[in-house]
Amino acid sequence: MTTREFIPVRIAVLTVSDTRTPEDDRSGDVLAKRLTEAGHHLAARDIVKDNRAAISDKLRSWAGDPEIDVVISTGGTGLTGRDVTVEAHRDVYEKEIDAFSTLFTQVSIGKIGTSAVQSRACGGVAQGTYMFALPGSPGACKDGWDEILAHQLDYRHMPCNFVEIMPRLEEHKRRK
Repeated sequence: MTTREFIPVRIAVLTVSDTRTPEDDRSGDVLAKRLTEAGHHLAARDIVKDNRAAISDKLRSWAGDPEIDVVISTGGTGLTGRDVTVEAHRDVYEKEIDAFSTLFTQVSIGKIGTSAVQSRACGGVAQGTYMFALPGSPGACKDGWDEILAHQLDYRHMPCNFVEIMPRLEEHKRRK
């Protein structure tokens, strides 16, 4: 069996909230701590209000930054009128990773039962950058990272992972 070397990726964390500040952003703290403990680089971190245009502008900016490989947002994935993170993500995605939502729901069912139907966690790709929207609770961020993203963002994870296909995300733009 071949052993692969770990490849760190550069991950930006975006908290979507009308009320959070850097001092009390527990969900952003969870993600920043977990990704750095895993050996990845915290490339950027910010907080934006629950505003679709502001969220999508930040996502587009980070997708265009060559120093960012992955964006994970937390907050705004629920059903209330202010929850517009999923719509903002979808405004930016070139391709949606449908199975991310499905798998997150399966993980959530094991933790919170039927309340899992209230989350609209999603994932996609834009400009060669992976993007994931997680709910705003620290527990949901732990679940999303520990059960899905920690594995898919680890090049050593077999049989396949997101890191190994990163170089091919924009192959359609290469000259023939």
